[in-house]
Amino acid sequence: MIQYIKRKNLDVLKYDTCIENSIQSRIYAFSWYLDLVADNWDVLVLNDYQAVMPLPWKRKFGLKYITQPFFCQQLGIFSLHTIFKEMQERFLNKIPKKFLKISINMNSNNFSSAKMIEKKNYILSLDASHDTIFKSFSKGRKHAVKVGERNQLEIKEVSLELLIEIKKDNYNYMPSPIYYFSILRNLSKYMIDNNIGYVLGVFKDDILLGGVFLLKQKNRITYLFSSFTQFGKKLKGPTFIINKILEKNANTNLIFDFEGSNIKGIASFFKSFGAKKENYYQINLTKYFSQ
Repeated sequence: MIQYIKRKNLDVLKYDTCIENSIQSRIYAFSWYLDLVADNWDVLVLNDYQAVMPLPWKRKFGLKYITQPFFCQQLGIFSLHTIFKEMQERFLNKIPKKFLKISINMNSNNFSSAKMIEKKNYILSLDASHDTIFKSFSKGRKHAVKVGERNQLEIKEVSLELLIEIKKDNYNYMPSPIYYFSILRNLSKYMIDNNIGYVLGVFKDDILLGGVFLLKQKNRITYLFSSFTQFGKKLKGPTFIINKILEKNANTNLIFDFEGSNIKGIASFFKSFGAKKENYYQINLTKYFSQ
């Protein structure tokens, strides 16, 4: 039986245990993560938490709608045992009709259908030596690594606030910037305090060129946020720091999750590290219910 359970009535221990041990486990679905990124969220629960589907939602003009939160690439169904397409359909049909607009990303282990929009992620397995990983880089990416090395770039831990300032100064479009950065700050504080995340900067002669905010959970390192100055990009700072992270974590069971993208230029950059495409799917249930 699938039940709709409000966040306040959730058995958090059972829910997080399901997420932790699920076949589809992703950091985005833990209760503490959703508490940080979602305005509100409830859950569809199968039996005694054998499978769950978190539903993040907002309210506008008194109307409720489900929408994917910032910094939360993949949600969907998380299960302790293999589920089939029929069970996924049962979950989707249990989403309450009170949500008038529904747009949510499933995870890459869930099923696709003709009613879903394909989205792209890129991942790289680190279960080989760095030399082997480096060989899979494109010719241009190998050159960019050498440019960074010739410029004697350095990596140090930095404050996220410095990267936020670089983002504000060097990027033209930001979605709801005040809200976006507020969530990012809350995430970074929690992650760093709990040794789940870390922020690294790239420097040239003590000048900060940019950096990245990474999450580490189970066997996955997630490239959650980055920002670089134009000078930093010219000196190949983004390539330099990603390569150093891959080098440090080579010969492990970890996966480096680039987190996208559907934007052609960014996707090409991630792919050039030898990353493999991982499809996941977005559901628009407004259309789904109308068919």
